[in-house]
Parts: sequence; C-alpha cells; structure tokens
Amino acid sequence: MNVKVLASTLPGSILDLGTAEKFSGHAAGICYMPDSFETILDEPFEKTMKRANMVLQSGHHSVFDHASYTLLLENIPKILAMVLNNEKAYATSEKSARYTQMQPSDRERELYDKWMKIFTERILSVYPDTLPEKAKKLAQENARYLISVFTPTTMAYTTTLRQWDYIIHWFKKFIDSESQGESEYENRFFDKLKLSMKEFLNLTESLVIPGLDDEAKDRSLSLFDSCRGRETNFGETYCTTYRGSFAQLAQAHRHRTIDYKMSFLDTPECYVPPILVGCKDVVEEWVTDFKSVSDLWPQGTLISICERGTYDNFILKTKERLCSNAQLEISQQTWKTMAKYINHTGYGKNADAVALHRILCQYDCGARCGSGYKCKNPCKWGVKQQDRLI
Repeated sequence: MNVKVLASTLPGSILDLGTAEKFSGHAAGICYMPDSFETILDEPFEKTMKRANMVLQSGHHSVFDHASYTLLLENIPKILAMVLNNEKAYATSEKSARYTQMQPSDRERELYDKWMKIFTERILSVYPDTLPEKAKKLAQENARYLISVFTPTTMAYTTTLRQWDYIIHWFKKFIDSESQGESEYENRFFDKLKLSMKEFLNLTESLVIPGLDDEAKDRSLSLFDSCRGRETNFGETYCTTYRGSFAQLAQAHRHRTIDYKMSFLDTPECYVPPILVGCKDVVEEWVTDFKSVSDLWPQGTLISICERGTYDNFILKTKERLCSNAQLEISQQTWKTMAKYINHTGYGKNADAVALHRILCQYDCGARCGSGYKCKNPCKWGVKQQDRLI
C-alpha cells in the first residue's frame, strides 16, 4: 500500500476556482485512466478542463468534492448555522452559547442578565458545593434559552466545493419559494431567515461554478419538515418525534449519521429548565419573560423534532449524550428515546426485534459510564446523572 497527499487546505490561502476545477478534472480522469495518475497530471490543460466540463454537464459532480473550502462566518445568525449544520457533509467549529456570553439585543440582554443572577443563586442554593465559576457557566447555559435563535454567532465551516455550490443553490430555491409557514408567526420567522440567506449569498458569489447544482435531483434544505404526523417506528431503523428546544436541536446536529427535521408547534411554548421546577412563582416569571420575547424566537422555544436513524447510530448517540457533561435537555431526551426503543422492541415481538431489544438493554443505564464506556474524567453523578437539575 502507498499513500500520497494529493491536495490539502492551506491556512491563509484561497484556492481559486480555476485550480479547483482543474483538480476535479484530474480526479475525474482516474476512473478511466489507462496508465497512472502522473500521466493525468501531465496531460494538456484543455483536455483536463474538457473532462471537468463534461462531468459537470453530466451531473456526476462527486469529483468536485475533492476540493474544499473553509469559511469563517462571523455574525451569522444561530438559526442559519443550524440550517448549515443539518446538511451533514462538513466540519465546523462554532462559538458556544453554553460556555461563552453571546451578544443579544438590549431587550434580550436585560432578561439574560436578570436570569443569569437567578440561575446562579438557584444553583448555589440547590448544590451548595458547586464552585462559583462552575455555577456561572451553568447559569449561562440556562439563561441563553431566552436569547433569540437569530442571535449572531461565529463559526468556521469547511465543506467541499460541490457542497458549497449545492447549499448556495438550495438557499436560492428556499428564498424563491412561497412562505413555508402555516401561521403568521412561522411566516415571519421564515421571512427573517430568508433575509439572512440573501446576505449569505451576496458574500459567497465567488464560490459559484455555473451548472454545479443538483437541479436535476430537485433536492432542498433538509432542516424544515414538510410532512407532519410521521409514524413512530422502532426496529433496525427508527423514527420518533418529540418536543425539544432550538438549543437541543442545535446540539443534536453533531450526530450527523442521524437525520433531524423540525416544525413549529401550533402555539409557541417554552422549555422550562428543571432547576426552576418546583418553584411555582419562579416558573411563572420565566414563562412570562419568555412570552415577552417570543416574537424573537428564543432558543428555548419548543419545536417538534423528528429524529430518524439506525439503532447502532442511536447507540453511538447515547455514548455522547448520556453524560453529565452533555446539555441536560438532550441527555434527558436521549434517555427517554432509549426507553421507547427498548419498550417497542420488547418480548412478544419477532425474533429480530427481541435480538435488538437485548442489544439495547446493554445500554439501559442513565449514563454511558454504566454501560461500559471508559470515562477519562469521572464525575460525581455517575449512573445517577439523569437525576441532576443542571
């Protein structure tokens, strides 16, 4: 076996489209090369570009995946980052709203600061052994539920030339489409999202190669669900729908082998952090404050999330999310989905379901460390981490 690096992304450099297209043409020649790759590299430029254009016109665009571009996206709305992150083929590094303070509007900032104080005091009251700095981080994680999903963030995003052009094409289709919403509330959301997409398109024109799109396949952005009432199913593959916040969905996108789609509830509702539950007056105040900014679509807005995948990829998800280091909301939801999965594949089913049931039962524990995961940094919670309120 021999391994050779043919191309790589060079920090600080911008690969011009002509060179990227030429490299794609070289890669296309491998499929039918009579000799070696070096022969392709030595061929006339015109022959390479003719091949690249032929492949471009034929729709076999995979050769354009060999060239990749990393974009630093500053002041991109969080929801637009979520739209990008639902498209699977990428690498991303994003400013965390869990661990850093975001820059919301003055209206949101007032509520954010107010609830930072309330959460910090509440956490230190319930868990007095918590270090002040840790309490602040946990308060920050919960206070961000009141911040708009349109709050600007920063991310580095890497994907291939083909995928960038496809995304650009899907944005154009989405902008040109009629309103996707079923209510004024939803339509205002989508109209605002389209404005962000238009700004994105203006800044990415330099990445467009005419004809590099999937118009023939008629694909579109994958995040927004046009099918309501999907059937729940648990087997070798599974499909389940549940309510979760925008923040939880953003966390779930990291599991790229699992498919996620979202739709709005008929009436806006909010996620209530468990640390507040039990304090009736505080919960009522939280809900009131949420309603006061509901027109800004806070990250704590509950939406309908459809999750589809295979049982083995769900098990991989449990090895990430059934942990006290994971966001509480997604950890608890993953645990609920595991319970559903085990229940639906229990005894009385066919032999395949029973075999699957036995596999899943190996992970029937509230924390990954209870099912064989070797944790390098054991916490105080262990298998009882589902009992935590923060």
